[in-house]
Amino acid sequence: MAEVIAVCSSEKKGERKKDIGQGKLIENYGLEGDAHGGPWHRQVSLLALESIEKMRQQGLDVNPGDFAENITTKGIELVGLPLGTQLKIGNEAIGEVTQIGKECHNRCAIYYQAGDCVMPKEGIFIKVVKGGSIKNGDKVEILG
Repeated sequence: MAEVIAVCSSEKKGERKKDIGQGKLIENYGLEGDAHGGPWHRQVSLLALESIEKMRQQGLDVNPGDFAENITTKGIELVGLPLGTQLKIGNEAIGEVTQIGKECHNRCAIYYQAGDCVMPKEGIFIKVVKGGSIKNGDKVEILG
């Protein structure tokens, strides 16, 4: 079963996010209170714990939120999801995959520490098509 490991937020762009344990996804906006929210295609970012583990195996002390992802998941291969795939997160929230990976314009602190970063290759972005509360431990389900 796929699940939410962490719900992470930051007040400013370009910084690591902090696991806040729970949050509210707002339709056509993103995670309430997060700097990346707004009416665009990259409202919420997701990264798998399995990707974070790859960086840990390279000797880095990294945790959920350190790659500036909003939602850390476990048990779902995010990068294999086609664009347009809908994900149900928690009891009511639904997001639609809008982008796989991203171009990293500025090398982040993780890149300089490890010589690599998983977010540009293995992170995905969704837009919120139906809002709802989410929390750590919630189920993540592929709707199609």
